[in-house]
Order: sequence, then C-alpha cells, then structure tokens
Amino acid sequence: MRVTMIGTGYVGLVSGACFSDFGHDVICVDHDRSKIESLLAGKMPIYEPGLDVLVAENVAAGRLSFTTDLAVAVAGADAVFIAVGTPSRRGDGHADLSYVYAAAEEVAAAINSYTVVVTKSTVPVGTGSEIERIMRKARPDADFDVASNPEFLREGSAIDDFKRPDRIIVGASSARASDVLRHLYRPLYLLETPVLMTERETAELIKYAANAFLATKITFINEMADICEKVGADVGQVARGIGLDGRIGKKFLHAGPGYGGSCFPKDTIALLRTAEMVGAPSSIVNAVVEANDRRKKAMAQKIIAACGGSVSGKTVAVLGLTFKPNTDDMRDAPSLDIIPELQRAGATVRVFDPEGMHEAGKLLSDLVWCDSAYETMGGAHVLAIITEWNAFRALDLKRCKQLLAQPVVVDLRNIYDPKEMAEAGFDYHSIGRPQHRL
Repeated sequence: MRVTMIGTGYVGLVSGACFSDFGHDVICVDHDRSKIESLLAGKMPIYEPGLDVLVAENVAAGRLSFTTDLAVAVAGADAVFIAVGTPSRRGDGHADLSYVYAAAEEVAAAINSYTVVVTKSTVPVGTGSEIERIMRKARPDADFDVASNPEFLREGSAIDDFKRPDRIIVGASSARASDVLRHLYRPLYLLETPVLMTERETAELIKYAANAFLATKITFINEMADICEKVGADVGQVARGIGLDGRIGKKFLHAGPGYGGSCFPKDTIALLRTAEMVGAPSSIVNAVVEANDRRKKAMAQKIIAACGGSVSGKTVAVLGLTFKPNTDDMRDAPSLDIIPELQRAGATVRVFDPEGMHEAGKLLSDLVWCDSAYETMGGAHVLAIITEWNAFRALDLKRCKQLLAQPVVVDLRNIYDPKEMAEAGFDYHSIGRPQHRL
C-alpha cells in the first residue's frame, strides 16, 4: 500500500520507517526543508537506537522517501497519517491543534482518490470529527474517511514497540476505512497482536487514558517512596510486593525524580482541560499533575540536604539530562527543574549526558559542559545521578571517590546498592530506601 506520513518528528519518522519495513511504500513529508535535507543525507533529526539503520535500509530498498511537497506525497495515497506536534497551548494547557488542522486542509486539497486520513498525533476527543468537518468544507467532492490510530511508542525502544506492540487501536466509522488499516497492519496479525476496532472518540480517549494511568502509577510509587524514607522501608521491595499482584503489575513502579518527556506532562494536562470542558473534572489526574510538579522541585532540595543544607559556593556533578535514557529528548525532563534550582542556591553545576547535551544547551545555561562522566566529578562536592543511562550503572567507584571533593552521591534513579556504596566509603542517598552507614 502507499502511505504518506505528515511530520518527521519522533512519531512520524519512526512510524514511517517501520511501515516501510513492513513492505509498504512510504513518503514522509515535512515543511521543514532543513530536516528533509538532513534525512535525504542520512542524518537523523532525533536519537533513537537503530533508527538510522532502519531508515537507510528502506531508503536503499526504494520503499521510503522524503519530501517537502505535500501535494505530490498525498496524491494517490491509500492512507495519510497526520503525525505533527500537538504541544500544550500557552495559557490554558489545551493541546495546540493548529498544526493538525493546517495539515488537514492541505490534505483535503491534495487527495485525488479514496484516502483514509489518520490521526497519529495525540489529540483530544472530538479532533477527528473536526478534521472531517474541515476537510468536507474544503472539498465536498472528495472521497475520504477520517480515522484515529494512536501511537504507544516509548522513546528508546520505539522500533520494537511499533513492530511488537501490546495492541493496535483503530477508531474508524466505516468498514472501508477499517479494512485499509487492517491491511496496513497485516504483518502484525501474524504475531497475533490484538487489534481493537472502536469509534473515533473512543480511540482518541484511550491514548489519553493510558498515559494518565501510567503517570498515576509513577506518581503513586514516588509518594510511597517518600513514606518509605520516613519509616525506614524499601520502596524497591514495596514495588515488587505490590507489582506481583496481577491486578497491579510491576511496570511503571520505579521511584524517581518524576515523569517528563513528550507525552505524560502535556497529555495529562490536556486530559484535564478536556474533562473540565465537558463537565467531568478528574481530581485524580489533577492530583497527579500537581504532585509531579512538586516532585521535580523537591529533588533539588534532596541534593542540597545531602550537602549539609547548602550548596552555595559548592560544585554539583550531574549525570544525565534527558528525561529518560536512550533518547536526546529534553522535553519536561526533571533536570530542567533540578539544575536551575541548584544554580539559584549558589551551586556551580558540571554536567554530562551521552546524547542530550546539544538539546540541553538550548534550555540550560551557565553550566560546565563535560565530555565524560568522570570529568564532571573533578572537585565536585556531590554527585547527582538524574538519568539512568547504562553508561552510569557501573562507574569505577574508587575513581569516583578520588575525583570528588566529598564522597557524597545522590542517586535519583536507585541504580546502586546502598550497602555496597556505604562499604565503598560514600555518603549515599537514594529514593525511598534506608540509608546504610558503616
């Protein structure tokens, strides 16, 4: 089948590359000429493990191409996916759908045969209906259907998530549109991937509900971690104990500095705004958003407390800037709250991240940018681990202790064992676990 993917951001590029790897002919479109030129030159605009190889293989096979010409890309397509950004709108937190609606108008002008127009972007309930209204107003003669096909890709493992998903959600109001999407995803039927066919509104809400529930699990275990620190319990064992209950499950029960990234922060707020608009406010989701905002700011205070209550005139070594490992995504990363708070408290901050330095440089200033984990530690009074990159999981502790001015470590991801760190001579602080002292 012929597929057009509008938007070469995280969702569009990964989805387009994976569809082409299924054997479909895919054209990825973006108005950003520099981005398309980079892709044509084999340079990825985002960091995602394996994406560069997947793109190169399918470009070489003639199944994947890139263009800025939307009209050419859309003409004759069986399915056109809208995968443009839906950032939080300034002022009210609603999802900004201006890019989605602009794309819909352009698609309406370009289609010349039956086409299924699919929202891949995360959009509030009712967006599909508005897209259909916009398109039918622009082209009453056009033959098309509008469907919803939300994505559930985790940054850092997006290719595997696309090819081996937990489920496929399709919201469509016609059998014709459903058949097109079934055919597109046919390779996954061989893996017996569950495919849930729903109405558009249901599919749109499933995406927001899923992200809000996962954000709730993260926030819940973070609050349990706070209780653990007060009573001397171990949040890791608490998480394991409740996660073994099949009704709860073990995933997303890892205590840390709070959630960030491109999805959870904006999607929980957008869901709140939708709920308020329809007169069904969600107190649970509202509490999650507020607790997560407090959480990220509290982590800076945890680092300050580990330094005796003040970092004025001191140096803090920070490992990890991105919101999670295996991505260069800095959107709503906890580091964006933690580091400025440390700077306001008078600290000099030395940082290193394997992939996020370039993006972080656009958002953070007055830092000492280092070329390695060990370089950050030279003369630092505390080492803070914010992102759990694999490269930080087996540091040479003896070397770390020699480099640090004080053997203080604040591990916001619980990647080290408290007893081993105490035995190595560190004043070690983690999340929701008893502190060991020798």
